[in-house]
Amino acid sequence: MHADCQTIVVVGAGPAGCTLACLLALRGRRVIVFDDDKRPTLLVGESLLPSVIPILQTLDLEDRVRQFSIYKPGASFFHGSGTRMHFSFRKKGKKNPGYAYNVPRPQFDKLLRTRAEEPGVTFINQRASLVKSSHKNRELKLSPISLRAADLKDHPEWLVDGTGRASLFARTLDLPVKKGTRKDAAYFAHFENFDHHEVEPGQVIISVLNQGWSWRIPLQGKLSVGLVIDKEAAKKLGNTPEERLENAIKNEPLLREKGTRAKRIPDVMTYTNYQLIGDKAHRRGWLMLGDAFGFVDPMLSPSLFMTMESAVVLDQFVFSEKPKGPQAYCDEILAWDVHDADFYSVK
Repeated sequence: MHADCQTIVVVGAGPAGCTLACLLALRGRRVIVFDDDKRPTLLVGESLLPSVIPILQTLDLEDRVRQFSIYKPGASFFHGSGTRMHFSFRKKGKKNPGYAYNVPRPQFDKLLRTRAEEPGVTFINQRASLVKSSHKNRELKLSPISLRAADLKDHPEWLVDGTGRASLFARTLDLPVKKGTRKDAAYFAHFENFDHHEVEPGQVIISVLNQGWSWRIPLQGKLSVGLVIDKEAAKKLGNTPEERLENAIKNEPLLREKGTRAKRIPDVMTYTNYQLIGDKAHRRGWLMLGDAFGFVDPMLSPSLFMTMESAVVLDQFVFSEKPKGPQAYCDEILAWDVHDADFYSVK
């Protein structure tokens, strides 16, 4: 039996929240996750980095992920001048296994939740209700409604914000958020019959466009195509997200011929706020996890790695029986060999 005061409550069941919850449960900690289980059909972060693979292996998930994913050998950069830059991942120790995957996010996220349930994580399918607190050990607490929903008589030891860019804790506590100078918006969708034969199977293509840049990520039976562009420039492409993405494909030479036979599957999704950094990552009784603290432009696919790595960091350096502390993590980062790709240029 676990005392309520030793319980850890995670708010949000995205990749960060579920990864941390699973790691903590595997340590024998009691973990409760609040989430309303509402997800859009499309989510950014479909293309992984090799550094995610050790995390999947720690969670004993790589074989299951492989079943619905596309093997990713590397990425290519295309420029309108005709320059092509390709790189392939290279195996460099445990941190860089030399490959990654492109994943359908709904299935990937669902699998992480399923994995967290296996060692005993409890999921409460509703939004957590939070209020400010004057308690000396916590400045944020669950409301009586949420305590009852989780069957908690006492307040948990820690609250962890895994709500992503919704940043529930920062909004509840009125904490400031630093915004970058860029004013970008992303429009993306999945397509059938979008040509992707310029590179080897599974290779991601990043194209520098006349306005902004685009990604092409191969998934099973479809291609994820996205455009990142300044908001003012986007207005010239149409009035709706659908018009803007479709017109960008038609107008940009690097996309036009490849998309002539393409059929869009779902509606177009829009993302904004590409540069958000929180003012505080932790205070009395609470911690922020992954995108809840900060989100950066995902051009080089760091999004899921950073959010899942943040869960690993909290597990190892905060919640373990003998936490290593921040300096140990800094030393570990400095010891990594980050040269994980072989480059060659093609004209």
